[in-house]
Amino acid sequence: MSDPTIAERAFANMVTATRAPPSFDGQGWLVALNLFAMTAGFCLTVMLAGKIVRDMRRNRYRDKLREPVTILRLTVLAFAFAGVLRFGGEAAALWGWNPADPSATAAATLAKRLLDPFAAGLAWLGFGLFVLAERGIIDQLRKQPFPINMWASLEQLKRPAIVVALCFVAAVGVVSTR
Repeated sequence: MSDPTIAERAFANMVTATRAPPSFDGQGWLVALNLFAMTAGFCLTVMLAGKIVRDMRRNRYRDKLREPVTILRLTVLAFAFAGVLRFGGEAAALWGWNPADPSATAAATLAKRLLDPFAAGLAWLGFGLFVLAERGIIDQLRKQPFPINMWASLEQLKRPAIVVALCFVAAVGVVSTR
């Protein structure tokens, strides 16, 4: 067996087993809130990224690379993937917190830290695409304005709302039973 890492030794040396990392200062409600937010954020950004990839694949012969719809989809896709990595890494670290198993806790924390730069890079890509395309997309939308009835699409939020509710129940349940 290999020597324990610094993180593993730090987690193993904790005097008392805690329900969550010490940064939460024993606040169970804060742990549940963060676990819920990060898990729901991960699930929602995976759903969004999947939808965008399906839409891009379905319209790959019709939508050209420099068209506003493609640029908009790529911008949102970059932000969605950034959210997948950031929310996913944080959720994994919170779900994986276990002072009784320092190596698993250290691995989850390391994974989170390894994913963070990639999430930041994808967010920067999304910002860059938006800045480069904003003027052209705004000009294009002003040429032929169209009304958007967002309330007609309200039904599309049903599945994400169910996912959010399930994430809330799971987070409260996990924190309550630790």
